[in-house]
Amino acid sequence: MTSDTWTTTAVFTGPGGVPTGEAGTLTGEVSVRTVWEPEQARIAVQYVGASEWYTLAGSPVPCPSAEAARSVHQSAVEAVRTGGPITFTPWPTRPAAA
Repeated sequence: MTSDTWTTTAVFTGPGGVPTGEAGTLTGEVSVRTVWEPEQARIAVQYVGASEWYTLAGSPVPCPSAEAARSVHQSAVEAVRTGGPITFTPWPTRPAAA
C-alpha cells in the first residue's frame, strides 16, 4: 500500500482552537499532518515539540488521489488558522469499475 504525507509546522490556531477526536480542543502553535492512503486522507494535529498526534475532528476524509489529498491538507491548515469547527467538502467518489 502506498501513501503520501504532508506536514506543516508552526500553525497558530484561530479563535476557538481546533477540535480533535482524542484530546478535545487544541489551541496555540500546532503542526498539521495529512497522510493519504488510497481513497482517504487522514489529518492529525500535534502541539509543536510534542510527540502525540491527535486526529482532527472530521478525519478521515474520502479522497480519490494524492493530488486531491494535497488540497485537503492545505484546506486543513487554513481551517486550523481560522479556528473553530472544521468541515471538509467530500470529494466525488470514483465510479465503480465495470
